[in-house]
Amino acid sequence: MKNHDIVEKNIGLMLFLVIIAISFGGLVEIVPQFFLKETTTPIVGLKPLKAVELEGRDIYIREGCHVCHTQMVRPLRAEVERYGHYSVAGESVYEHPFLWGSKRTGPDLARVGGRYSDTWQKAHLYNPRNVVPASNMPAFPWLFDNVLSGKETGAKMAALRKVGVPYTNEDIAGAEKAVKGTTEVDALVAYLQQLGTLPILQQKR
Repeated sequence: MKNHDIVEKNIGLMLFLVIIAISFGGLVEIVPQFFLKETTTPIVGLKPLKAVELEGRDIYIREGCHVCHTQMVRPLRAEVERYGHYSVAGESVYEHPFLWGSKRTGPDLARVGGRYSDTWQKAHLYNPRNVVPASNMPAFPWLFDNVLSGKETGAKMAALRKVGVPYTNEDIAGAEKAVKGTTEVDALVAYLQQLGTLPILQQKR
């Protein structure tokens, strides 16, 4: 009891002990994740993003899409029924940074690939209210005018390879040619259309 009183009356000591407790708890929760097979091994069929899809992902981040749309289906019945298979760590092994998130102003996009046509996606990006009248999503008309050069795509792939994404020399060498002349909206739609399309992710629980 006496030791307890000492801690309660010394704010500096209590703060120090709280930090130690939180740090220990964090280590116990986080460190093991780096050594679990299900968090470090890609799920069956997972491949790195193609050059155009990679550029689309960067546009997705640049425009702040990840701020309003999560890519994390939680393992709850209501979420699985609406969006599809719950998110698993193995599908994000090649994500740098990963885009799971926790805030949903708009719907989750983890399984949006193939649910709408390219034409619908483009109409939605040009002016969301044309296809969803009640939408509060901003319009992105400039994506239709901006054209990608692809000059930096190979360098992006090379950097990602250094952190474990298995891009080949051929992928990197052909990146500029694959991207050059593509509009930003086409790149973004290509990225969206591949989200959650692996067969294992289409299953519902």
